[in-house]
Amino acid sequence: MAFNKYQVIKKAINYELANFVFNYFMLKRDAVQWMYQNNITYDTGMLGTWKDQQIPNTYSHYADPVMETLLVKVLPVMQQETGLNLIPTYSYARLYKNGDILHRHKDRPSCEISTTINLGGDPWPIFINPDPNAGYTYGPEIGEHKVQKYEPTQDKGDKVLLEVGDMLVYSGCDLEHWREPFDGNICGQVFLHYNHVNGPFAEKNKFDGRPMLGLPSSVKQ
Repeated sequence: MAFNKYQVIKKAINYELANFVFNYFMLKRDAVQWMYQNNITYDTGMLGTWKDQQIPNTYSHYADPVMETLLVKVLPVMQQETGLNLIPTYSYARLYKNGDILHRHKDRPSCEISTTINLGGDPWPIFINPDPNAGYTYGPEIGEHKVQKYEPTQDKGDKVLLEVGDMLVYSGCDLEHWREPFDGNICGQVFLHYNHVNGPFAEKNKFDGRPMLGLPSSVKQ
């Protein structure tokens, strides 16, 4: 199957595994919150945070070891379904709460091929703009390259609603994506990011610049 900018892989992980990861992540959030409230902190980047700049005050985690394990586990499924040859870069997970908004954006180079898996909670659709040129303007040429600038559009986009265990695969650097205000109570999502094996960023972005998977961003080389 040829990959065409985005596609949904139904039941990329089964319900039992998704539910296990969802409950694990909620327990970790609650335990970390208790530690902070009781001044038991030794934050090395392995506990998660409520200071995510994209969605502040929402529990988020870069490279939780369970999520990094999923990053590797679903890779064969992704490659079989999309026909792409990929290397893992990093994982990121969030427990969204009522009122959260994911603003329109495009991703950084470590997210050439991105995924989001619905782990559980209340349904919350993601929107994808299928036009890879949307939002880009070009300035003067510098050498052989034109300066490229991205500004969010107001395009309607395609609405994608995932069931528990479903995975949306999309070109994160090319396609504008967002979520409208969340009217549920909680929604667990994990984002798994990859680069093309033979792409221009592959060597630099392998494991997102870390010596190995499972490590926090503070150890990037």
